[in-house]
Amino acid sequence: MRTWSVSDSLKMYNIESWGDQYFSINPSGNMTVHPRKGEGAGVDLKSVVEEIRSQGLGLPVLIRFQDIIRHRVVTLNESFRKCIHEFGYKGQYQGVYPIKVNQMREVVEEIIDAGRIYDFGLEAGSKAELAAVIAMTTTPRSLVICNGFKDYAFIKTALMGLKLGKRVIIVVEKLSELYQIITVAKELSVTPLIGIRTKLSSKGSGKWESSGGESAKFGLTTPELLHAVNVLRQEGLQESFKLLHFHIGSQITNIKPIKDAVKEGTRIYSKLCKMGLNLEFLDVGGGLGVDYDGSRTSFESSINYTLAEYVSAVVYSIQEVCQAEEVKEPNIVSESGRALVAQHSVLIVNVFGNIEVGATPIALDETPEEEDVVKEMRYLSQHLSSKNLLEHFHDALQRKEEALSMFKLGFLSLEDKAKVEYLFWQICKMIHKNSAGLRYVPDDVEALNKHLADQYLCNFSLFQSMPDHWAIQHLFPIVPIHRHDEEPTRNATLVDITCDSDGKVNKFIDLRDIKDTLPLHAFKVGDPYYLGFFLMGAYQDIMGDLHNLFGRVNEVHVFLDETEPGGYYIEEVIKGNTIAGVLSWIQYSATDLEKKVKEQIDSKVREGFIKPREGVELQNFYEEVLYGYTYVDYEKQSKLLQATVDMVPRIVESGVEIPANTFLN
Repeated sequence: MRTWSVSDSLKMYNIESWGDQYFSINPSGNMTVHPRKGEGAGVDLKSVVEEIRSQGLGLPVLIRFQDIIRHRVVTLNESFRKCIHEFGYKGQYQGVYPIKVNQMREVVEEIIDAGRIYDFGLEAGSKAELAAVIAMTTTPRSLVICNGFKDYAFIKTALMGLKLGKRVIIVVEKLSELYQIITVAKELSVTPLIGIRTKLSSKGSGKWESSGGESAKFGLTTPELLHAVNVLRQEGLQESFKLLHFHIGSQITNIKPIKDAVKEGTRIYSKLCKMGLNLEFLDVGGGLGVDYDGSRTSFESSINYTLAEYVSAVVYSIQEVCQAEEVKEPNIVSESGRALVAQHSVLIVNVFGNIEVGATPIALDETPEEEDVVKEMRYLSQHLSSKNLLEHFHDALQRKEEALSMFKLGFLSLEDKAKVEYLFWQICKMIHKNSAGLRYVPDDVEALNKHLADQYLCNFSLFQSMPDHWAIQHLFPIVPIHRHDEEPTRNATLVDITCDSDGKVNKFIDLRDIKDTLPLHAFKVGDPYYLGFFLMGAYQDIMGDLHNLFGRVNEVHVFLDETEPGGYYIEEVIKGNTIAGVLSWIQYSATDLEKKVKEQIDSKVREGFIKPREGVELQNFYEEVLYGYTYVDYEKQSKLLQATVDMVPRIVESGVEIPANTFLN
């Protein structure tokens, strides 16, 4: 038998494709992170997790590799510079980062610092975002692009930025905003820098396709655009119109819509220039995608182009139209966010149990008095072969339904019902196993894979840490971060620790399609098993909710340093929310809760139900829980699981057969 190797795991999880040289596996079988894209030995992810745990920090934990952000910013800017030089393009590239993608201060500051030499700027889409952006120290030439709906405070804050020497461009999203901008600018005696967003006929591709096109939420129609130009001329602000903007959606999967949109947008820019307007910038919006599944296709979780192809398409399309129209080539602005930050963070969760379909904690041996339906099910299980798989599956399914009907009518005992259920799943397992290697596998048999999958209990909240998977079925790469020198022998789905039945992951990336299960290693009580949720840096940090009051997870920031053991150091630790913290968000006072619990304990002490010392211990325990992490305490849970498993020998001595994993189900 061939030995399983690291290369087998690389292929099984398609790491080399979606990992894009940022992620790999080392000879020890552990996932590694290469923040400089393939350079160096890489950071052993399991080593980072072990260091985190040694510092007393609990899981789940979000690990940010800030060097990846820096590498992505440099790569984007250098790609545009290279393409502009090769094409002899007359304009420059000046990108901005839309902070809505990830507003975390550490992320934004890293982008600003990495982009300083490129005059890389920021984009804000709300008053809160603008308040943060205006305070950030960017270069004098960096752009601050203001998108989204705008009220008086938004517009005045943006114009205040102009007075502070920043290049703040307010983008008109609807016609009424233009009048408001002119009014507030007069009030402050400042000449505004204005951009106008136009609606294109062109649309994007993928999940966000509907956000572009003529029915888009934002942007001016062609008649409105012409009217806006007339208003600016009447107000003597023709020279304030500096930027034309368009946006056709996020995570654009296909390069062709990008080319079509850029050509259409450039054609509008050219016609405006011919009307005598001195536009300086053409903002192509966002949409630069990330290949989450590594398939290099136009599938929703992938993209069929590279960064170099995207940049080339944008620069060439603009140049082609401008040369045909004989107008100057504009400075190019893009609002790429997902492509800058998606790769930089990894969510690490620990598995603390598993549920196996068809497992039984009691003996279900054959007895003379059992009903015929049970005997028929036993016969099916004993006479199964590769030639009658489908027939026996349908027969077993029929017997199971028959047994359920008998039970509902009171003709089947609970014991016999348990036997039918157990035998049915055993038959399904045998059918699925025997179907392996067959040239043709019936659809019904193929579908058994997802029904027979284990459920791995994972210490996280889907709604808090991976909301896009729950809300729009967005796929992320999920991979064990260790044991890759072992063959994964279980197929599983993942369930979180919320009480919601939707708190599960049962769709996974695959080169050809979407998989219903994820290959994982057998769970062993007492042995930590860690899963990594990769490419989590875009939107997930911000869009998470408080379902079941699971707050933000613990977070660490890792930087490369060749002089340190392991080639890295942990620069910052940000502790996740405590229970008291999340309760305060919904108007519960921790002090008040402590007081109320103490009053109840004191009452029981006075009544003699609780001893005074026990009352003190209970109060201390309650306060320890109140100020503790909202997620599962892995250390204490592991001890509890081990204690329950230790009960098994004593129960077996009583004559009851029980598998070791019973208490994990």
